[in-house]
Amino acid sequence: MKQVQSGPGHSSAPYVADLYGEILLAQSGGPPRPIYRLSAYIPGLTIVVIASLAAAWFADHYGLPMILGGLLLGLALNFLAAQPKLHPGLDLCSTRFLRWGIVLLGLQVTAAQIGSLGAVSFGGLIAIMAMVMGAGLLGAKLAGQSRYTGWLVGGATAICGASAAMAIYAVIGRSRLDQAQFTFSLVGVTLCSAIALTFYPVIVGQLDFTDRQAGFLMGAAVHDVAQALGAGYSYSPGAGEYATIVKLARVALLAPIVMLIGLAIGSGGGEDGGARRGGILASLKLPWFVIAFFGLLAVNSVLPIPGWVKEAGLIVSKCLLLFAVTAMAMRSRLDSLLDQGVGAVLPVGLASLTAFLGALFFAWSML
Repeated sequence: MKQVQSGPGHSSAPYVADLYGEILLAQSGGPPRPIYRLSAYIPGLTIVVIASLAAAWFADHYGLPMILGGLLLGLALNFLAAQPKLHPGLDLCSTRFLRWGIVLLGLQVTAAQIGSLGAVSFGGLIAIMAMVMGAGLLGAKLAGQSRYTGWLVGGATAICGASAAMAIYAVIGRSRLDQAQFTFSLVGVTLCSAIALTFYPVIVGQLDFTDRQAGFLMGAAVHDVAQALGAGYSYSPGAGEYATIVKLARVALLAPIVMLIGLAIGSGGGEDGGARRGGILASLKLPWFVIAFFGLLAVNSVLPIPGWVKEAGLIVSKCLLLFAVTAMAMRSRLDSLLDQGVGAVLPVGLASLTAFLGALFFAWSML
């Protein structure tokens, strides 16, 4: 087992796996990642499933977003990660479950849905996403943080919240952005999405927007998919339908935006095994599961996939992503999170505000 430093002032601790299961030993010519018996995964998997079910219960009874509930419960239970017998199960959830959860999101989008936006709305959406990513980078610079934090926050806010953040983090890599900063950013993005779900429908109602205007704003400014749709349908069925189209268009841009981020930050930090397989994909540092997501989107665009398959895929995707977030939070250090300081919320806040103002301006003036 490789020994890694857990942070300044901390002694090294055994490293089994982290959020993206980096095979650091393989890179240095050492032995490959250990292969466990099936029974070794059960303890960690059981803990993650119980915590995730609790998060789902809180979401159902108190309106707490499931991803946020999983994050908070995982952080509260992070002392359990000190038990070595839980590591294989936590690794399984935060690597393989995560990747397949992102892949299955491709079942929810088709090229026809994106095309139904029209050139003007799609162009406005692209412009808003570009501004949001720029705001994330600016916020990180003003807060004295690395540009990788800016890419992470800007990309997550521009695309689809937590799932986009995890895909982008696979490209950035743990060596360039520590897991504590990633967790803190993920909590901030999720909280901002929950705030948007609460207040954006009220603001839009006061402005007396049409269904199309309200739907565009919800779909373009709310980060999480479920919350964007919830905000739209809370205004009206018509707004909900248009918010769905706008939001799914953002989700469809996950693969190309992750590719562009890989080009912008360069090689050397991406830590997903699938991104190191040579050729152009290796130079782009594009994880295999992002390619699979785009491939599934293409299949969904040309083949008549039954509705029940899409619905089942969405449920499974949500479960896998919830398990991944909960497991990731369990492996985060609370003391490192506290060290981030108040300034760490600036990139998330600036990116979220930019998303809202940009969507509001476009809906008001162009639709």
